[in-house]
Amino acid sequence: MIDNSITSFEDMENVYILGHPLIQHKISRLRDKNTGTNEFRSLVEEIAMLMGFVALSDLPTELVEVETPIEKCMTPVISGRKLAIVPILRAGLGMVEGILDLVPTAKVGHIGLYRDEKTHEPHEYYCKLPSPIEERQIVVTDPMLATGGSAVAAIRFIKEHGGKKIKFLCIISAPEGLRKLHEAYPDVQIYVGHLDRELNEDAYICPGLGDAGDRIFGTK
Repeated sequence: MIDNSITSFEDMENVYILGHPLIQHKISRLRDKNTGTNEFRSLVEEIAMLMGFVALSDLPTELVEVETPIEKCMTPVISGRKLAIVPILRAGLGMVEGILDLVPTAKVGHIGLYRDEKTHEPHEYYCKLPSPIEERQIVVTDPMLATGGSAVAAIRFIKEHGGKKIKFLCIISAPEGLRKLHEAYPDVQIYVGHLDRELNEDAYICPGLGDAGDRIFGTK
């Protein structure tokens, strides 16, 4: 199910670091401070599509009858409820179109979080999920997994609303955030484009790529 371009992180089950050369090349372009908004946005979508191609390799299928120009045959299609893509606002929106290119019939939900200035704890201010969420394969997107606080909170909210089958996709991650998310939800499959070195004292991923939301939407 998982190809040789993926390696596990410290033998953690359900954690996959994607080493595909195309993904790594595009991430290198994202890191460049001279990459403009339009190119940055396109690269995020392209990386999300490449990551989604791997992450969705275990979607269930069923056989249906199709009539080709030659004859009738039984051929596989995706079965069950449609996929649900749930970006964490706002940067996670940048990854949605890449996955929709793969599965145009997927439903899209949204989770909005804000961080308390005193406690630094994330709080939900918006949550709209496709129904019935408990029957769908859910893909949560956020380009960056830094401290892991927002990702943990988002998945907690999804589970509280009934979500069960969850995958998390991020383009870059710090080891601290990856460990936190995996420890909180070892049942969630986590797909990472690149594992960066560390968080600095301001909780920025190093070497990172700056603020993904600002660079996607051109708000600096």
